[in-house]
Amino acid sequence: MIAFLIFAVCGAVRAQWEMESSGTTADLRGIDNVGGGVAWASGTNGTVLRTEDGGYLWQACTVPPGAEHLDFRGVQAFDANTAIVMSSGKGDLSRLYKTTDGCHTWKLVFTNPDKDGFWDAVKFSDRQNGFLLGDPVRGKFVLMGTYDGGEQWIRARGASLDAANAKSGIFAASNSSLLFSVEENVPSFVTGGPGGAFFYGGLYQYTNDGKSGDDLCRPHAGGTPPSTCIVSLLGFQSLELALTGGSDSSGGFSIAASALHRYRAVVVGGDYTTPEVGDGSAAYLDGDFEGWLPAKAPPHGYRSAVAYDAASKAWITVGPNGTDISTDDGKNWRALYPDAAMHEAPDADRDWNALSLPFVVGPHGRIGKLHPKALAQNDSK
Repeated sequence: MIAFLIFAVCGAVRAQWEMESSGTTADLRGIDNVGGGVAWASGTNGTVLRTEDGGYLWQACTVPPGAEHLDFRGVQAFDANTAIVMSSGKGDLSRLYKTTDGCHTWKLVFTNPDKDGFWDAVKFSDRQNGFLLGDPVRGKFVLMGTYDGGEQWIRARGASLDAANAKSGIFAASNSSLLFSVEENVPSFVTGGPGGAFFYGGLYQYTNDGKSGDDLCRPHAGGTPPSTCIVSLLGFQSLELALTGGSDSSGGFSIAASALHRYRAVVVGGDYTTPEVGDGSAAYLDGDFEGWLPAKAPPHGYRSAVAYDAASKAWITVGPNGTDISTDDGKNWRALYPDAAMHEAPDADRDWNALSLPFVVGPHGRIGKLHPKALAQNDSK
């Protein structure tokens, strides 16, 4: 049952992020804008929020059964009634719940089968096909695919998912360490940790005889193979990222692509223990796929999420100390509307975790919505 209704409170017109009232003090990590005014958010203590009117009104969802102490780091929504939330934690604290009735009720659809595993991100290309990403188990990154809307999950195998070392990992900071290219129907992801920062780009590998026991499905003639073709058929190319790395707190945190094309992409991150340091916090992929290059003018601090705004052809990235944009595909970044008040609550541009334009979320129930004129104001500077 919907617990209560909360009315949003807009911030000052000149602020780039209009602050909204979430009605919760939970730390929000997941946000997914479906479109048409519908968006979902998620966070600590089993918190799930939903809006159907573009953020004017946020609704607190029923807490999924047994999830009162879970940390929902990711949410994947499909419409006003249907969504999947992912909790992150060791072993069976990593779970997937699904609702089909507007979050009145939830069904536990999958629990982490690895006692040492930890889930970091979940992404779908449509209602049926999706991928689930987790930290290494027995030396290999965990990548699972579904073809039936999350009811069944199949784990990818192969040496190409080997971690750089025993301490390599993925950051569950914003549910955006995983990129699912709809155009090519293959996943890619970014990593960090003491093993360094890497990009793992998905590649389909086809068999000729179709007789392998691991060959779950063969490509249909003239069609794109569905995400069920992941066992033995899915390989990865690993490329080093030009980001700060080498420690438990540093590496790649978020990846986004322009127009869902992974060959024009941006990765952000850095070191979350030094949030004011911008050097090594962003890299971009050149159009010829010759490798990841460091941003010439990086964001002005560690960044946990990045997104592409097709309307303005701009990239937007957020983190603890603010927002930056790039209008040249990640080569150069600048603060978004830099003369906005940086320390005037509640409209200060700070303490952001995750991004799904036009929404941004952060700790203590923070939700912001990008002002319609924010990018135009910035362009005039």
